[in-house]
Amino acid sequence: MSEFRIHHDVNELLSLLRVHGGEGAEVYIDLLQKNRTPYVTTTVSAHSAKVKIAEFSRTPEDFLKKYDELKSKNTRHLDSLVYLLSKLTEDKETLQYLQQNAKERAELAANAATGGSTNFSIPSSTSKISLQELEELRKQLGSVTANSSVQQPLELTRKILRDKQNKKNSGQPIPIFPSWVYERPALIGDFLIGTSLSSDTTVPIGTLPLASQESMIVEDLLYVLIGVDGRYITAQPLVGRQNRAFSVDPNLDLSIKELVTRILPVAASYSAVTRFIEEKSSFEYGQVNHALAAAMRTLIKEYMILITQLEHLQRQGLLSLQKLWFYIQPTMRTLEILASLATSVDKGECMGGSTLSLLHDKTFNYTGDSQAQELCLYLTKAASVPYFEILEKWIYRGIINDPYSEFMVEEHELQKEKIQEDYNDKYWDQRYTVVQQQIPSFLQKMADKILSTGKYLNVVRECGRDVTCPVAKEVIYTLKERAYVEQIEKAYNYASKVLLDFLMEEKELVAHLRSIKHYFLMDQGDFFVHFMDLTEEELKKPVDDIITTRLEALLELALRMSTANTDPFKDDLKIDLMPHDLITQLLRVLAIETKQEKAIISADPTELTLSGLEAFSFDYIVKWPLSLIINRKALTRYQMLFRHMFYCKHVERQLCNVWISNKTAKQFSLHSAKWFAGAFTLRQRMLNFVQNIQYYMMFEVMEPTWHILEKNLKLASNIDDVLSHHTSFLDNCLKDCMLTNPELLKIFSKLMSVCVMFTNCMQRFTQSMKLDNEMDRLTLEHGTMLGPPTEEERAEETAKKKLTNKLLAEHADNLHLTSGFEATINKFDSNFSTHLLDLLDKLSIYSTNDCEHSMLNIIYRLDFNGFYTERLEHMSAERSQKAAPLLPRL
Repeated sequence: MSEFRIHHDVNELLSLLRVHGGEGAEVYIDLLQKNRTPYVTTTVSAHSAKVKIAEFSRTPEDFLKKYDELKSKNTRHLDSLVYLLSKLTEDKETLQYLQQNAKERAELAANAATGGSTNFSIPSSTSKISLQELEELRKQLGSVTANSSVQQPLELTRKILRDKQNKKNSGQPIPIFPSWVYERPALIGDFLIGTSLSSDTTVPIGTLPLASQESMIVEDLLYVLIGVDGRYITAQPLVGRQNRAFSVDPNLDLSIKELVTRILPVAASYSAVTRFIEEKSSFEYGQVNHALAAAMRTLIKEYMILITQLEHLQRQGLLSLQKLWFYIQPTMRTLEILASLATSVDKGECMGGSTLSLLHDKTFNYTGDSQAQELCLYLTKAASVPYFEILEKWIYRGIINDPYSEFMVEEHELQKEKIQEDYNDKYWDQRYTVVQQQIPSFLQKMADKILSTGKYLNVVRECGRDVTCPVAKEVIYTLKERAYVEQIEKAYNYASKVLLDFLMEEKELVAHLRSIKHYFLMDQGDFFVHFMDLTEEELKKPVDDIITTRLEALLELALRMSTANTDPFKDDLKIDLMPHDLITQLLRVLAIETKQEKAIISADPTELTLSGLEAFSFDYIVKWPLSLIINRKALTRYQMLFRHMFYCKHVERQLCNVWISNKTAKQFSLHSAKWFAGAFTLRQRMLNFVQNIQYYMMFEVMEPTWHILEKNLKLASNIDDVLSHHTSFLDNCLKDCMLTNPELLKIFSKLMSVCVMFTNCMQRFTQSMKLDNEMDRLTLEHGTMLGPPTEEERAEETAKKKLTNKLLAEHADNLHLTSGFEATINKFDSNFSTHLLDLLDKLSIYSTNDCEHSMLNIIYRLDFNGFYTERLEHMSAERSQKAAPLLPRL
């Protein structure tokens, strides 16, 4: 059972018990995963558990009746559930809690019913209802109160099954028997009610001598045993799913009547088996039931031969009632078993794999009764032939040919092209799924491998390569499950190797992943320097004003000018301008498979106008079958990592530009340079923070995780391992880069925002001084058209420079005084320090509580000289003081 299924079941149980608050479901889930052990119920343990519950129950008869009913329907995991319930009866504390909980829920339901009844209004007496409406209401009430055990007409059942199968096989409708097969009941071989021979009887049997009575009854029994009413023994109409009952002439001698009642169960079993054969021979009930009915028909033919021989003896006057009872003895057991199987299949509405499960369980349960087990083994082998034909095609060729929905693997119509389009596409998981009720019990342990084997071969087939397993052998039913395990294991190993070699060698999966790493995880430094230099002006524009073709051209130029030119898959890299910012994309990814998914996907893009930088991302063209691994979900995770790092790189470039501007401003003698020195210091702290964060993500998260991925891919034995390793790689990168923790991401976003606002402020200040333009205009280092500058011109230039510096310094001081620039810098410093300390504090908490030790590396790098240590310890002490419980007063 998967972790998600356990989580769902625990939450549902807590909801049913109305348990709220407390430690939540997570604690119970952890306990279940740590303490659960597989338990295989046996016939003895199931029986003892059933007896224990019956002794504990207030109404043991009702419990045993319900158990037998569910057992006859071949309900799965029934014995495991009964064993669990028997264990609960031993836990007094749990029983007491459940009883109290049931009492509270009953009171709540009663209160709700009482509260709801006050809103009930009786229609006024003036309202009238027509006779037609009254009749329709009576019919509706009758249908609601009708007994659920009433069997719907066979024709309706066949029509429902036929419509379902035709819907699945729209291009190839299933064959059906002509209508006259069902319109002629004499062809069935079962009793025709109202057509008995009693109308020809002229002499009451009670008036005849004992020998004559016996002779007449033997003749009647020979008719009844082949489904024809006699003169003195007639079949009763069937009611629901009950066994056939018979009416015997009450005037018959009691000694003869006693022996007749012993023989009549054979006729009842024959009637049940005949009806089953005729019903399940229809195409609508599937190939397994059809094969089972055919095997039963063969046995019935042998039975009919016996009856024919007995008729021959009766005509010769050599068959007495005692002899008939003697000759019929061996057949009684056979027909009883056949009738039991037929009734169980009918009650459980079994088809395909569920029929085989029932037959296998019956065969296994008859251990010790060699005759019964041999009979069930014969039937199971015959019924399993069509099922195993489907299984062989699936595990040896990857093809499903299952027109009647009997196989354990179900195919869904999904387009593999959508794996690159749909944000939450589940092609690999949903194209082929396991149908639990169609898994034969003897193949339950191998169900997952059977599913995977066919899926692997099917992928290779869809790529245009015909594959056939070289170790293919015919699968034959046996009680020794090891035979199935060996055959399925061989097929699975072959399919795994074929698909893995196909993806790794022919489709170059690792090379494609390495190419994606170059661009999305930014390990091609020279390419990104070229690209960001070329696109800097274009990405500053609003996203609606950006010409995508221009960006594509600049991308092509950057690829050709860098070492990325040697990448054979560089043409698969594309530009993607997203309709939402990084935070929205993060929420979309985190909402996959949750209730918020539809709401987030259908939400409108952000109302703020995005710049090209905020909307920019790479995309990658992946073709089938590599799209199974590099699907849209995986690419979205790559995009999120890229956008996060790309934005960090942008902030670093902005801070570096401020540093260049500050270098130019240093040569001017500002009268109040204290605030300017503070701005230099803050800029250096910001640059140190951004560069260390980038170093941490690239060299302490992505590179080690990538090496682990490469190592795991070399050791992978099947495509599911590859999928698991790749997903684990991306999830670890996202987690360690703080993208899956909303609290850390929020703080980090604030830090980035403060850095960007600071760079914008400093750029505006530098531009207002117009240092570059002034200096360019006054510089005569390169002389004029008349030649190099003279001494006189140099002296004049120096004087002008001094005057300009003085004026600019006064202008800067005035700007400082009028705009409060020093206060602005101090505010930036305060905000940055506060958010940085908050981030370091949260990282310290998560690394300690959640054992995320890799995040400690950020603290070590940012607090390399212990500058923040004292303040962090102070914050930790305050937090501990708040969390400590108050001591009670004496």
